[in-house]
Amino acid sequence: MPSAGKPKPKRVAGKRKPKRINVRSPEIMEKVEAEVLTHYRSELVEYIRTNGAKFAHKNTSIRLAKEFGFCYGVERAIDLAYAARQLFDNHKSVYILGEIIHNPHVNEQIRDMGVTFLTGEHKGADFNDLQEGDPVVIPAFGTEVGIRDKLAEKGCTIIDATCGDVMSVWKRVRQNAREKVTSIIHGKAWHEETLATSSQATAFEGGHYLIVFNLDETDYVCNYIIQGGCREELLKKFDGAYSDGFDPDLHLKAIGVANQTTMMRGETEEVQRRMRNAMVVKYGKEALDDHFRYFDTICGATQDRQDALGDLLNRPMDLLLVVGGYNSSNTAHLAEMGENKLPTYFIKDAQEMESAEKLHHFSQEKHEMAIAKNWLPKEQELTIGVTAGASCPNNLIEDVIVRAYELRGINKESLMNSIKH
Repeated sequence: MPSAGKPKPKRVAGKRKPKRINVRSPEIMEKVEAEVLTHYRSELVEYIRTNGAKFAHKNTSIRLAKEFGFCYGVERAIDLAYAARQLFDNHKSVYILGEIIHNPHVNEQIRDMGVTFLTGEHKGADFNDLQEGDPVVIPAFGTEVGIRDKLAEKGCTIIDATCGDVMSVWKRVRQNAREKVTSIIHGKAWHEETLATSSQATAFEGGHYLIVFNLDETDYVCNYIIQGGCREELLKKFDGAYSDGFDPDLHLKAIGVANQTTMMRGETEEVQRRMRNAMVVKYGKEALDDHFRYFDTICGATQDRQDALGDLLNRPMDLLLVVGGYNSSNTAHLAEMGENKLPTYFIKDAQEMESAEKLHHFSQEKHEMAIAKNWLPKEQELTIGVTAGASCPNNLIEDVIVRAYELRGINKESLMNSIKH
């Protein structure tokens, strides 16, 4: 690995340190726990989970993935947003940078509690409205270094809900930057988490990054590493997905692979394998340590949900419902897995289930909403698989299960009575 001396992080003269506060006092968290249970708990889902993740009533059976829904990082982020609202109850406003997680219902709930969004669909203010001391929640995805600096300069009080797995990635890309190793980030260049991670990759002078979205882009970069190519063509192809001053002829000589934590493990591992092989071909195996590094930074909860769905897909089912926000990366990957095996419908909530003849769902192939016709048989015995992304609360999963039964002619009262006997 090239010698980097002792580079220092980029600093701005006189830059203020952000004010941080611990909002998780016992008395606050007791109130938060009660609120969260009220908003997101599901008796039905908990019953199915504790009874082998399977349930049958009359002519319809449900199979749940063993791991689904809220992960620890999401729960923590929601708790912090709720706690901030509790602690600053007398403050004129509690702000949040953007969506706390990728679930529209959760974000609407937080907005309705009186938390003001600074960006996005629920935007109610902007950075110019912030005053010294104003509490600002950083969402689970984290945020860019420059935005943190702005909050610090304004003297805002930061409630940091960044997921620990995301911060683990930041640690790796900062290490790469420190050692003048370019971070190849497997992710979506437009995603909040990848924007935050890429900003960390330039935290030190000489730090650079390049974002690859899929294996086709990976192969393009690998071929450039091995054979060279047209510099301008590469920069045009990856416009918006590399650091200022990035030069592929200079900055692809030493690389380190990182990732957006919600990508598919298998694909990230393949990105890593192909990048590693390109460096072996270019520089030889004996020199690999000088040119390549890789750390496993896939989110454990993301992988647990993918593994659980893989197991579920080996069981007999007629169709699969994947529940979660349409902009949720980890949920989209679950839908991709299902689509390879059986009829799969990616829905944000039960309202998309208009009738047994008509269902609104997100098409992964076209990246737009679609309508499935005659998707739910009414008479025959039916087994429905259900899973949900890490940002989907249990109450929404219950709504989907209840709606499926209703469309099969079984009302909620009959369904709920069945779990009490």
